[in-house]
Amino acid sequence: MSGTHAHSVAFSRDTMLPPAAPPPGETGVLRWIRENLFSSWSNALLTIVSIYLIWTILAAILPWTLFGIWDAGSLSECRAIRDERGLETAACWAVINERWLQLLFGFYPTDDRLLASLFYADQLAAAGGMEAVFGPGSNSTARIQFVGQMKAEIGNFVIFFVGYWRPLLALALLVVAVAPILYSSLPRKLLLFSLAYPFVAVFLLWGGSVWGPVLVAAGLVVAGLVGRIVTAQAGAILGLIAGIVAFLAIFLNPLPFLNTGVFPLLPHVKGLFDAALPIGLPAIASDDFGGFMLAIIIGTSGIVLSLPLGIVLALGRQSSMPIIKWVCVSFIEVIRGVPLIVWLFTASLLLNYFLPPGTNFDLLLRVIIMVTLFVSAYIAEVVRGGLAALPKGQYEAADSLGLDYWKSMRLVVLPQALKISIPGIVNTFIGLFKDTTLVVFIGLRDPLGLTNAIRATGEWNGIYWELYIFVGLLFFVFCFFMSRYSMYLERKLATDRR
Repeated sequence: MSGTHAHSVAFSRDTMLPPAAPPPGETGVLRWIRENLFSSWSNALLTIVSIYLIWTILAAILPWTLFGIWDAGSLSECRAIRDERGLETAACWAVINERWLQLLFGFYPTDDRLLASLFYADQLAAAGGMEAVFGPGSNSTARIQFVGQMKAEIGNFVIFFVGYWRPLLALALLVVAVAPILYSSLPRKLLLFSLAYPFVAVFLLWGGSVWGPVLVAAGLVVAGLVGRIVTAQAGAILGLIAGIVAFLAIFLNPLPFLNTGVFPLLPHVKGLFDAALPIGLPAIASDDFGGFMLAIIIGTSGIVLSLPLGIVLALGRQSSMPIIKWVCVSFIEVIRGVPLIVWLFTASLLLNYFLPPGTNFDLLLRVIIMVTLFVSAYIAEVVRGGLAALPKGQYEAADSLGLDYWKSMRLVVLPQALKISIPGIVNTFIGLFKDTTLVVFIGLRDPLGLTNAIRATGEWNGIYWELYIFVGLLFFVFCFFMSRYSMYLERKLATDRR
């Protein structure tokens, strides 16, 4: 019986075959195309139509872009070169090649002394100034001609790195100042430099006496110390009042009838330091700022200053104290209810009417203050959404640990609320950076304003696509970086799991 069964059953394999390769259409690119582009008749039709549209657009754009002209002095020269090459269309990238420094820095002056020292170091050392190159009584026209000649000799990149070392150094130090805030693994001592950076940047960009920023920083430290000392002795309310009074006494002279040459202290102390030890850089007016440097200054200042102010407004809006809540709600709703352009016109035209006669309040500073107030109202609502998203148990857990209000907010509530609010906060910051172009309407030379100024010249009258593409690409690079960093923070903090 067993032998009959052994001959009647099918062959049974006692070893496994090696795995075979899958069919060509089930792996790699072919599978992806079949599943994503041609999974059905409708998807196949949409794919074909999309490929046709993309091909049509690229066939028109790529020749215009790739066969562009980079070496020309005017739009008419670009067109003449295009006709010589027998091209129907070609981008005139020569305007970017010639004016990219102006688009980046506006009319911010270059360091002529340092540039001239590249070739005339011995003369400068002997005579001690630009007169050694141009002769006594030389005017700015000779310097402009000299710098223009050097551009032809050593190229725009040397002008970029040497002539504009002050804004470039300020930008490099900004990266160093922001790094310990973004990366907790860095030494906490770098946070001291982060606090000092605003004063360093003001000195580098605007120049003038070094004692101005130093004494302003010292005045803030003194006002803070006065507030802390009084707080330790008499309580938080009196400490806050003492700190505010010390700040006003140092910076704003709140008692004009006591103006006996002592109040305010800052200008008099600065004059003494300037007379004893004059140290500084050539002063540069805010009217010379422009281009992407102006956009970065306004955007960075607004981002750094609006975040803490927005957090305070969000906490104040949820406060149980009626006066604080009413003030915060009124501020947020009024600011958000009016377009930014209206507030910029207010900063430009109306703010001086509310200041004492003879006050010269810098326009760029007014814009930074107004942009900061505007963005802080939106940040407050974003942070309020993060606070509302936290379960009530987190507040109760902080209370059960015996923490007071400020410690519970700093250690328990705000870290979680800000983690939830990262996408909204970064989205607001990206919108702020793009909205810096609105300052063109109040007379500041932002990248779009400089684009219009370049197009108004005789050499480049009639050109626009090339300039706007360059400006758009630079804005895209900055905004894309902020977006990518936001996604990195979300992955690092794991907002969907913790």
